[in-house]
Amino acid sequence: MKRSSSRRNFIAAGLAFPAAAWASTNGRTLLPAQSAAQPASSGLKYRVLGKTGLKVTSVGFGCMITSDASVIEKAADLGINYFDTARGYQGGNNERMVGAALKARRKDLVLSSKTGAGNKQGALEHLDTSLKELGTDYLDIWYLHAKSKAADLSDELLEAQQIAKKAGKIRFTGVSTHGGHAEVIPAMIARKDHFDVVLSSYNFTMDSSMRELLDSAAKAGLGIVAMKVMAGGFRRLKPTDKLYETFKREGALFAALKWVLRDPNVHTTVPSITDMDQLDENMRAMTESFSEKDEKSLAAHLDYIRPLYCRMCGECSGVCPKGLPVADVVRFLSYAEGYGDYRLGRESFLALPAGVREIRCGDCPTCAVKCPNGVRVAERLSRAQEVFA
Repeated sequence: MKRSSSRRNFIAAGLAFPAAAWASTNGRTLLPAQSAAQPASSGLKYRVLGKTGLKVTSVGFGCMITSDASVIEKAADLGINYFDTARGYQGGNNERMVGAALKARRKDLVLSSKTGAGNKQGALEHLDTSLKELGTDYLDIWYLHAKSKAADLSDELLEAQQIAKKAGKIRFTGVSTHGGHAEVIPAMIARKDHFDVVLSSYNFTMDSSMRELLDSAAKAGLGIVAMKVMAGGFRRLKPTDKLYETFKREGALFAALKWVLRDPNVHTTVPSITDMDQLDENMRAMTESFSEKDEKSLAAHLDYIRPLYCRMCGECSGVCPKGLPVADVVRFLSYAEGYGDYRLGRESFLALPAGVREIRCGDCPTCAVKCPNGVRVAERLSRAQEVFA
């Protein structure tokens, strides 16, 4: 798949498609709620999550950095019905909060969690803990978390998912991937008899080949959940923050969510939501169309975030002579600076091998990594090392 030479062209490409193209079903029979993308009387829009048959709101709830349970409860009250968490979020405490917030509504919701374990026993232990913390007998979707290579989808992890499904502890299997979509998604398509749902990064900054990849996944029957839809999550910044003027440009992040929602191959999204204002904005995204004004806003926003935001294109993989996983480290920094979650960023950084954590980019006279998208790699890596180490 050939990469587009212009990210602005990628942003604008959707506007050139006629409405019928965006409503394409790729030869599949879809429920009216998805094919017509009609809002319910409450303003909600639903789509069908691939072959699972689950009817989910096009905007779900990513619970990773949420600390206020009342926001989760309110989202469920308003009709959002897809909620995503993971065993490792907030040091393991996120699942407990999500479970308590949604306990009274569990039967009406689609609930997913993830395991980052690398073997069958660890994964199954994670699952049992997740079920206990969430206060539920089953997960609707259980993801193998943050896989970046096809080899990460090991036979024993797939066996763990099969064991869990046979035991009735999960309904559907999935994989989440941040920057490994080009390798992981094709591997999932090849094993579509096993996998049901893919949770992948997808936003306006990414190469046009990503859209083609999601189209192939949808044709294979995989349910598609989009994360990192706001390209860095800088929505939490306040007027007093140093980067406020840069990242809180009027309408840019709202437009970013609407950009993703235009794609009929995306069945739901899991943007982070931390307060009632963000919840209200996300609800509106389900009913407001992407416009030319939104396109211009995203083009301007892309110019601003270019030096800081990793688009997870994979071009830096294996390039650092000292072995730094460049994209991962830059992503960890975005957890702190973009999501406002320093703990998550530091925990992720400290999970790296000791030898990698001890590397200091300042010791190199020049950086061997040249980002094709303009990220100031050496500056971002040095910043992460300063902040986390």
